[in-house]
Amino acid sequence: MPASSLPPAPETAAPRPRPMARLLRASVALHVGALATVLLRPQQWPWALGAVVADHLLLTAAGLWPRSRLLGPNWVRLPAAVAGAVALTFDDGPHPEVTPRTLELLAQHEAHATFFCVGQRVRRYPQLARRILAEGHALGNHTQHHLHRFALLGPAALAREVGEAQDTFADATGAAPRFFRAPAGLRNVFLEPVLARAGLQLVSWTRRGFDTVSADRARVLGRLTRGLRGGDILLLHDGHAARAGGTPVSLEVLPGLIAALAAAGLATVTLPEALPGAAGSAP
Repeated sequence: MPASSLPPAPETAAPRPRPMARLLRASVALHVGALATVLLRPQQWPWALGAVVADHLLLTAAGLWPRSRLLGPNWVRLPAAVAGAVALTFDDGPHPEVTPRTLELLAQHEAHATFFCVGQRVRRYPQLARRILAEGHALGNHTQHHLHRFALLGPAALAREVGEAQDTFADATGAAPRFFRAPAGLRNVFLEPVLARAGLQLVSWTRRGFDTVSADRARVLGRLTRGLRGGDILLLHDGHAARAGGTPVSLEVLPGLIAALAAAGLATVTLPEALPGAAGSAP
């Protein structure tokens, strides 16, 4: 699709300062206190070391809990103003077979979604990234390479994964995303400063279908709709989806999921539409 046929590119968020998470402030204070203890009372070093080890274990656990807000801001639900809608999100694309069929289903039901795409796949299929935007959906940053060891990377490597993906999206579509989701939702203490500098908001989910590991359509749909209510962020995959009889289970589930939303009187919004002050933020 030629660039001239795309809608105007959304404004890219500028880097913005964000206060350090309370847990991180406490961690810094604990390290300073442990060092002071060792310097002033060397015989207390086992207690100081134990406190530092316990702190590191807590920080690691917070990073391995995708819905945790202990390491910084993290959308697990839409802002309170978006009470009558949910956000459909798709990870790991774009996929040359699954993404177009997903877009067709969404168009049939006049639903909108946010696609958290992998940068190297956007580089390979830029026309699909442009089509996602042209059809009224949104793109999110899902790193450049979707590394399984993402949560083990240091600050410089995290910045490369996030920044290279932002550049790839901008080259392909003319605009960089406003939202970020870590591979499998796993991260570490170094990620939030990287996202703040890039002007990105971390997003996890309210519930997920586990459609990468289960091809059981009823089970996947049940996980997504059980307790469904306004403000939910729902996770499916257009990349790496398990297949039911050769068909990606996400495609099997999507019509039933949209029907469940309609029955509950819930609209669908993209994540940028849910930003405070955005047009359409309170459907």
